[in-house]
Amino acid sequence: MEKVNQDQWDAALAALKPSQRDLEYGLKLHEESIVCEPYGFSPTVSLIPSGEIRRMLDDRATSLEITKIITELRAINCILDQDLWEQYQRAFDQSGITCIFQNAGEETQDPLCILERLARFTYITDMKKEYVFKALTPDDILRAKKEKKHCLCFTSNGVPLMQRWESAESELYLLHIFFQLGIRMMHLTYNRRNMLGEGCSEPANGGLSDFGRMAVREMNRVGIIVDVAHSGWQTCLDAVKASSKPVIASHSVCHALNENYYRSKNDEIIRSLADSGGFIGICNLQSFIAGKGGIQDFLNHIDYVGKKFGPDYVAIATDRGYSCHLPEKDTENLPSIPGKRPRWEAFYREKQFPAETLETFKKTDPELAWTNWPLFTVGLVQRGYKDDEIRKIIGGNIMRVAREVLENTSYMPVAK
Repeated sequence: MEKVNQDQWDAALAALKPSQRDLEYGLKLHEESIVCEPYGFSPTVSLIPSGEIRRMLDDRATSLEITKIITELRAINCILDQDLWEQYQRAFDQSGITCIFQNAGEETQDPLCILERLARFTYITDMKKEYVFKALTPDDILRAKKEKKHCLCFTSNGVPLMQRWESAESELYLLHIFFQLGIRMMHLTYNRRNMLGEGCSEPANGGLSDFGRMAVREMNRVGIIVDVAHSGWQTCLDAVKASSKPVIASHSVCHALNENYYRSKNDEIIRSLADSGGFIGICNLQSFIAGKGGIQDFLNHIDYVGKKFGPDYVAIATDRGYSCHLPEKDTENLPSIPGKRPRWEAFYREKQFPAETLETFKKTDPELAWTNWPLFTVGLVQRGYKDDEIRKIIGGNIMRVAREVLENTSYMPVAK
C-alpha cells in the first residue's frame, strides 16, 4: 500500500540505505512495540477554509481573534470533516505511535489560555475515543496497544498560576486541578524568564527561583512530570536537585553536536537528568540537529546519548506532526491576515538564533517527516541497538518515568 507522503518515505530510505533484513526487522519491531512520543502533536489541518477567514475579516475581527480561531480549527477540523478524519487516521496509523504526549497547554502561566488548548484535545479524544482516547496512566497506554488504538497523554507548556500573588502556596493551587483535568507533564519555563526560573532564551543563566523549587515539589506531590526542555541550563540542574522524581527534557538535542543552538543540553545536564531517572528526548527540527539536517544527523544525537549515557536515558520526541490537507477549493484566494508582533514566549536569543534562520526553524527535511517514525526504529536497528534497548528509546523510557512520577502521589487511587 502506498504510504502517506510516499516521496518523504522514499527520501528517508535513500538516506538510511538499510539492508532488506534491517528494514523488515526494524519495521516489525516498531509494529510490535509500544511507541510513545514524549512530546509531539497528533495530526492537524494545514490551513482552514479561506471563507472563514474572510467572514471574520468582514466582521472586523482582530488579528488575535483570527489567530485563535485558526489554531482551534487546525486542531479540530479533522474531527468535523470525514475526508480529513480519514487522512488523520492514515497518518497516525503509518506512524505506528501508540501514545503521543500531546502539547495541550499554551506557552504561558495563564490558566485560561492553557484551558483553551486543553479543551481542543479533550474534545478530540471525547468525540473519537473509539480510535484515539485520553491516557491518564501508563496502563491506559498499554490498553491502547492491546486494543489496536491510539491515545494522547496531555502536557502543558507552562505551569498554571492563580496570578493573585496572595501567597506562594496559593499560586500553586491550580496544579492539582489541571492534574485532574488530565495534564501529566509541564514545562517549568518556555524560552523567557518567569516566576519559576530562567528560560533557555535569556542571556543570563539565573537558575530556578525559590518559588520554582516549591513548584517542583508540588508537581512531585501531585504526579506531574517536570519538563525542562525550554529551561536555561542552570534551571535544568536546579530542577533535578529540587525534585524527588525523575526530570526530563522532553524535546531537545545534544549541545556536543550543535554548540550554536540555545535549546540544546550539555553533557552535565544530560548526566543530571539520567541520574534523576529521567531522560532527554531528541527533537528532529532541522535547526535543532545541525549538520545537513537529515535523518542520519538526527540519529547521531540519539546515538550520542545512547552510547555515552545509556539507552535508558534517551527518547525520540520529534516536536512535529502531520498536516492533513483541505480540498483545493477551500484554500484558494486565501486572504491576507493582519500582521502582529511576535508572541511574548516566542523569544529567541538573537546571537545564537539570528532572524534570518527563523524560517529554517519551520522547515522539514523530507527524511524527517513525522509519518516516517517507523524508519527511525529501522535506523536504530542499523546502529546496532538491541531489541530491548530500542523498545526503551521508542517508548519504554517515557512509560517508566510516567509510572515512577505517579507512584505514591496524592491524587491517584491506592491499590488494594
